[in-house]
Amino acid sequence: MTQMAIIGGTGLTRLPDFTVVRRALVSTPYGNPSAELLIGRLHEQELIFLARHGDPHVLPPHRINYRANISALKQMGVASILAVAAVGGIRADMVPGKIAIPDQLIDYTYGRAHTFFEDHLDHVTHIDFTRPYSPWLRDKLLNAARVAGIDVIDGGVYGCTQGPRLETAAEIRRLERDGCDLVGMTGMPEAALAREAGMDYACCAVVANWAAGKAAGEITMAEIEANLAKGMADLTVLLRHWVQA
Repeated sequence: MTQMAIIGGTGLTRLPDFTVVRRALVSTPYGNPSAELLIGRLHEQELIFLARHGDPHVLPPHRINYRANISALKQMGVASILAVAAVGGIRADMVPGKIAIPDQLIDYTYGRAHTFFEDHLDHVTHIDFTRPYSPWLRDKLLNAARVAGIDVIDGGVYGCTQGPRLETAAEIRRLERDGCDLVGMTGMPEAALAREAGMDYACCAVVANWAAGKAAGEITMAEIEANLAKGMADLTVLLRHWVQA
């Protein structure tokens, strides 16, 4: 049974240096996951890789079957998940190309199937979600960054919006007033579902652009792609040290 999984977001549809040993089509009570589960080895460490948006990248954030993704990984014996996400920077030090390891989140999504605990229950279940990201898994990422010599940001509040459109400048000002440091579209319900499933979960957020209103001009895909290229290069090094730790 494979214990570790990486969920790749925008910019990480395929995992560099990952040797695929086999592919698994896993059916779940919630439907099919975003893509085949790729089982293989990353720097001699066995793990599973799942492309959150599908392969090719065709699923927008609000159409991802988060329950099927987490359920499929659970069926495969995964105990800990590292979720990679492209985000917008709100706080001044969350500059494009930077990697952050958030420690909190705020959910602004709506209409997403967000829990396993809703039908045919023996009892009502409330999970503790005080710390949405597993502290030990965050620490492992931060230690890997130190060993790799990569200057990542320790902490931050991830604000998860609905998408697929980017936010207005006024919405970003609201998120900032709420205490958000980063904005993305896939952090929830993924994190909560992992907690419901009893799986450790941490987020590695790659800042792809300044959030709306935080820089002059409009946000362009060319800008996002250039910043993701830089961030993903650092991420590749970080992951090597993370799996070898």
